[in-house]
Amino acid sequence: MSARRGKETAGKQENAAASFASESASCSSEEDYRYEEVFPGKQRSVEEGEEDLQVALTAAREAEEETRATQRRHIPNIPEAVDDFLQNFLQKLGLSRTLRSFQAEWYGSVRDSVFIPDALTHKRLLLSELAAVRTDTERLQQTVLAAGENLGKMRRERDFHRMQHLRVSQEKSRLVEDVERLRKHYESYEPALLQLRKKHQAALRQKMLLSLDRDRLKSTTKPGFTEKKHQKKTDNSATNIKTITLPAHKAPPPERTECPVSIRVGPHLDQTRSPIPWEDKSPGSFSISCSIKAHELPISCLDLHPHKHILASASDDHLWRLWALPEHGEKVGQMLLTGEGHTDWLSGCSFHPDGGQIATTSGDTTVRLWDFTHGCCLLTLSGHSQATWGCTFHSFGDVLASCSADGTVRLWDLSSQRCRRTLRHHSASVSSVSFLPLSDLLLTCSVDRTVCLFDTRLGICTQMLRGHQHPCSHAAFSPQGNAVASCDAHGVVKLWDIRKPSVVVSMNTGPMSGNQVAFSPSGGTLAVAGGDGEVKLLELVSRSVLGLSGHSGAVQSVLFNCTGQSLMSSGTDGFILLWE
Repeated sequence: MSARRGKETAGKQENAAASFASESASCSSEEDYRYEEVFPGKQRSVEEGEEDLQVALTAAREAEEETRATQRRHIPNIPEAVDDFLQNFLQKLGLSRTLRSFQAEWYGSVRDSVFIPDALTHKRLLLSELAAVRTDTERLQQTVLAAGENLGKMRRERDFHRMQHLRVSQEKSRLVEDVERLRKHYESYEPALLQLRKKHQAALRQKMLLSLDRDRLKSTTKPGFTEKKHQKKTDNSATNIKTITLPAHKAPPPERTECPVSIRVGPHLDQTRSPIPWEDKSPGSFSISCSIKAHELPISCLDLHPHKHILASASDDHLWRLWALPEHGEKVGQMLLTGEGHTDWLSGCSFHPDGGQIATTSGDTTVRLWDFTHGCCLLTLSGHSQATWGCTFHSFGDVLASCSADGTVRLWDLSSQRCRRTLRHHSASVSSVSFLPLSDLLLTCSVDRTVCLFDTRLGICTQMLRGHQHPCSHAAFSPQGNAVASCDAHGVVKLWDIRKPSVVVSMNTGPMSGNQVAFSPSGGTLAVAGGDGEVKLLELVSRSVLGLSGHSGAVQSVLFNCTGQSLMSSGTDGFILLWE
């Protein structure tokens, strides 16, 4: 093997010498040959006197290798495991010439040859890629199979739901037919039900009228008290409350005359002068005893009948209603009457002192007077230019006061059906109006943040109470008549002493508005209808505040009964709550 390598090496050396000789001859024959620049230390020259051919060939080969190295050719990254093994093997055996020949031929062939990638490595790469492709193919096959199963399942569910839809459609058609048949059957009973409903309302109205007549007969037996007798109409066919508007051309224009002087004695004078035989109920003991869904729209005002357990409600649905309050542990209130005739929302209602009539105010700028005996609207009072907010009767029942958003308060003489006086002291809308019992003193509050006391006989403002920083919502007299309570749009409640005048108590129940205030019969507790849905009970002595929650919306009206043991409230949710 070594001999064969020696022969091959000798043949290669001879060929190299021949090529070198031919190149030298060709170079010497050409006169214009250009020599390349030789850098010191980078290339060796053949020393003079050295005639050994082997040394010359070695020097030429080394010069050629250094020249190629200067060109910075890219040497492929060949694994060095094989040549290192061979070099270590030859060096271990001491074959130095063979090692030199191997190194010369190995590195020379690597520089001139093109690197051929390892077939085994390439095969492994291809196999790994093929395995990845097969894995992806299997996963896609599984996905396709699962999608096929889901598609079949969805088709079965589609067929099932289609059958269910057909069955539900058939049931719906059958139910529609049944409903139509029941509707026709109900319509056949509608005349009978309407007749029974009319008879029931007529019976209730007759019952209430009989009780009112009995109260009148009892009151006529008292000395010093006389009552007006109204002429009864002969129209017995009217069974529902209806509206009768007096024609404008028949009524004479209002005249600026004085209010009539009444010489009658107040029917409740002995009750107001006598001491109150009961005490206020503890605010913490109030709880809801009855809930009445009175109207579909918000209820703006409540008023209690002066002699009976009957409550009047006025609502935004253009209706007013009378309710019989539950007694003896009952939990349900009964509706007695419904009045309609206003063309806009109702803002207030007030019973006549004898309990036989009721006055209502509305957004249609009118004030209407309703009579329970005749079952109709007796009088329509027109004169305000904007919506009317409230009304109140004088203790004798001859004069009705109304307030309006036009900033005026009008005094109506019911006997002559005329406006006797117009009070124009406020600069903005007047929110509430109230008479002091058995007196000509009238209390008003306004959006201009003032509370005023008027002498209706003279038509002048005797006192103006200033102190609210926000528009006033409502004001009321205390049962003793020496104090006034008022509330404003930010829930601030003030108690005024009208004898000084000055603020006695100021309490904040806000931040929501206070819509109405009401004194208990003893005057020690004040109820406030809050805009936050709570009824605030204020103890004026201890100045403590307790909230009663029950309404789902803002509370619009609140009042005590004559004993102070019950409290009624209404709000925007259309409910009337009875607290005991």
